[in-house]
Amino acid sequence: MGKVTGFKDYERKNFSLAPVEERVKHYSEFTTPLNDKEMKEQSARCMDCGVPFCHSNYGCPIGNLIPQFNDQVYRGQWENAFYTLMSTNNFPEFTGRVCPATCETACVLGLNEIAVGIKNIEYSIIEKAYAEGWMRPQIPAVKSGKTVAVVGSGPAGLAVANQLCKAGHMVSVYEKDSRIGGLIRYGIPNFKLDKQKVVQRRVDLMEKEGVRFIPNANVGVTLPIKVLQETYNAVVITTGAGNPRDLPIENRDANGIHFAMEFLSQSNSRVEGEKFSAEDEILATDKHVVVIGGGDTGSDCVGNSIRQGAKSVTQIELMPKSPDERTDDMPWPTYPRLFRLSTSQAEGSSTDFKMDFNILSKSFIKNDNGDVTGINCVKIKWEGRGFSEIAGTEFVLKADLVLLAMGFLGPLQDDVIKELTLDTDERSNIKTTGFATSVDGIFSAGDSRRGQSLVVWAIYEGRECAVEVDEYLTGQRSMLNCRSRAHCEL
Repeated sequence: MGKVTGFKDYERKNFSLAPVEERVKHYSEFTTPLNDKEMKEQSARCMDCGVPFCHSNYGCPIGNLIPQFNDQVYRGQWENAFYTLMSTNNFPEFTGRVCPATCETACVLGLNEIAVGIKNIEYSIIEKAYAEGWMRPQIPAVKSGKTVAVVGSGPAGLAVANQLCKAGHMVSVYEKDSRIGGLIRYGIPNFKLDKQKVVQRRVDLMEKEGVRFIPNANVGVTLPIKVLQETYNAVVITTGAGNPRDLPIENRDANGIHFAMEFLSQSNSRVEGEKFSAEDEILATDKHVVVIGGGDTGSDCVGNSIRQGAKSVTQIELMPKSPDERTDDMPWPTYPRLFRLSTSQAEGSSTDFKMDFNILSKSFIKNDNGDVTGINCVKIKWEGRGFSEIAGTEFVLKADLVLLAMGFLGPLQDDVIKELTLDTDERSNIKTTGFATSVDGIFSAGDSRRGQSLVVWAIYEGRECAVEVDEYLTGQRSMLNCRSRAHCEL
């Protein structure tokens, strides 16, 4: 490393956040990056650790060459750092914003000190690349004549398309919604990942490279996948895990109870200028909102509800509160399930916000008009993998809007899976051998294959799937999964 004592010379410094009272008034990103000098110092904190777990299986799923690009940033070799980063990560502008940074929890420095700020360094590299013009369309010099259809434009689908386009194949991406991006477009809030400045910027670049995007195409529903089979040499299904976990308790049919993604997708679409009728609109304005589910999706519901002017927001979770520090069953360098107050939850200081754990929702309460007015709840005690209700702890949560953010059960079953009668596993995910499904020429990657997961895992899946598809089309392994700029050309 360029400065072997950097981890002793410099303390970690994070991006600054706009004050809560300011950022809750808008839906724009609210982080202020560090300058080049500060980023050089942060990169210098990377140790000459011998075995860099940050890009092992415990750290970065896509194997980012973290010590290498840290050293290059420290030396002021930003363009080289960009090529190093892009050799393994198709979309660092996404992961640099929304990844939970598993690389940092596997950082060797993190054993005794605060880990290297890898995620912020990644963000800085890619944004400088766009600003300097290094990030430009990479049009393949030779076309293979082979065609591929990708069904779904989330991070896995975009990664598949990006990789196969580099290999010279003609790629068309079909998306059921009106805008491209899938989860990163409709699920992740704009204040965490700007849709026009970041997502659309990348979509536009991919179009210049030759990828064709076809929105409003619900494959397996309004557009038979058989048409794609007859038109393309291969088809890749990357439709995500779109089947949300429900809460089938009494009065579930009350008005005002929605799945989180219904609420989040509307909020994101509204930011992009889309209008909704009064009867279809889901808004938290002047309502008592209850979010059921304590994960990232629930947190995103909290942030949007606060910005929409909710009277109060309460987030409840069935599971116990996670510990603040690693326990014996979370040894380094595994990713620890620790309690972290999200930026959206921290914004609760601007309104009436509460969080509670070990809460079981017993039944919804509705009025004569069929509108939800509350939830009957009880506190529980966990014993092993089971729980029991604590007598005398029953209470009622007032609720005008309930958002169910309890995760996803797998991909939707009534579209491509049904039409092709694809084999599925015990969790209802598309079953594959490698990335090939039970139907010849049909592949799958991302959450539709592995189940609900992280954006960075979706990118990994897309990259690995592309290698298999390329081999299927050409009969040989290409350099798609290489890490050398000389071979990959980004």
